[in-house]
Amino acid sequence: DSTPQGEMADEQQKIKKREAAPPRSGVARGLNKGHLKTSRVVPLKPSARKGLHTTRNKIVREVIREVSGYAPYEKRLLEMLKNDFEKKALKFAKKRLGTHARAKQKREEISTIVRAARKR
Repeated sequence: DSTPQGEMADEQQKIKKREAAPPRSGVARGLNKGHLKTSRVVPLKPSARKGLHTTRNKIVREVIREVSGYAPYEKRLLEMLKNDFEKKALKFAKKRLGTHARAKQKREEISTIVRAARKR
């Protein structure tokens, strides 16, 4: 969904919840061995909301990006992606950001900017 409510619902679904264990049989042997008990619903910790993309955060980040612009390494990534050096851009981002996952995320972020610029 492109609506703010839809985005928030998607983010809330991504918050990890504890999966329910299979029902215990009360017998000491077998696949579902174990004492019978009633499991209680544990409420989500406030830390589970950390990093949630709210509409307010999205607007704030857009304003900050608009005011501060891009870091030098991001400008270099932009140039690489404009010239279709996808793999080189990923390796460069990985070297600057430290992890493969962060590099992939940054490359995707910058490539959406490149795509938007090409549409205009």
